[in-house]
Amino acid sequence: QVQLVESGGGLVHPGDSLRLSCVVSGTIFRIFDWAWYRQAPGKKRELVASISNRGVTDYADSVKGRVTIFRDNARDSFYLQLSKLNHEDSAIYYCNKDPPDRPWGQGTQVTVSS
Repeated sequence: QVQLVESGGGLVHPGDSLRLSCVVSGTIFRIFDWAWYRQAPGKKRELVASISNRGVTDYADSVKGRVTIFRDNARDSFYLQLSKLNHEDSAIYYCNKDPPDRPWGQGTQVTVSS
């Protein structure tokens, strides 16, 4: 069974940066497309960024230019570099396949507060 472990979230100020990490086990990491998702209170989970097995990336319009997704096949891991964070970025961030599959991980909380 696939296991997804997210880390790197925290409480930050507007304009700060964070790097989120996702360690994947239980599957052949390198052959799949992966993505970061987020869910803010009272809102549906949304796709933030994706990266194909060939390294092609795509971003939601709300984060384009502020976020970079990258992967390390040797470490069965992928990452989300967030910059110029604002209050609307506050959410629980999850990693998963693209398209997503069960189970989801626990996520990592990002809170942007003045």
